[in-house]
Amino acid sequence: MSNMLTDLPLLEDLKNSIARLQEAISLEKTEIVRDSAIKRFELCFDLAWKCIKSFARREGIECNSPRSCLKVAFQLNLISYDENWLKMLDDRNLTAHIYKEKYAEEIYSRLSLYAGLLK
Repeated sequence: MSNMLTDLPLLEDLKNSIARLQEAISLEKTEIVRDSAIKRFELCFDLAWKCIKSFARREGIECNSPRSCLKVAFQLNLISYDENWLKMLDDRNLTAHIYKEKYAEEIYSRLSLYAGLLK
């Protein structure tokens, strides 16, 4: 995320949650570690799009959903365009609304990539 966001109240929470996600990813994988890392990912993603929403509002732009906020973030150059942001959104929706072992394994395998993008 860009330095333009440094004065947002949620940013410190986002930074801390990314560190906690990275901590979970670094542990030896067990089902509990995997599931914990996925929950931490969900929190990171939610904080990220809410930071974008807050910044956009300060710029006079409204975005009220994760997808619309990602589009605004691309437009404002807060984040670089990368298809993985949209994949991250899809994965977050899967983990938050449906729990299937198959999805958990696939999403867990992408968490390091996502942590890097969020950072």
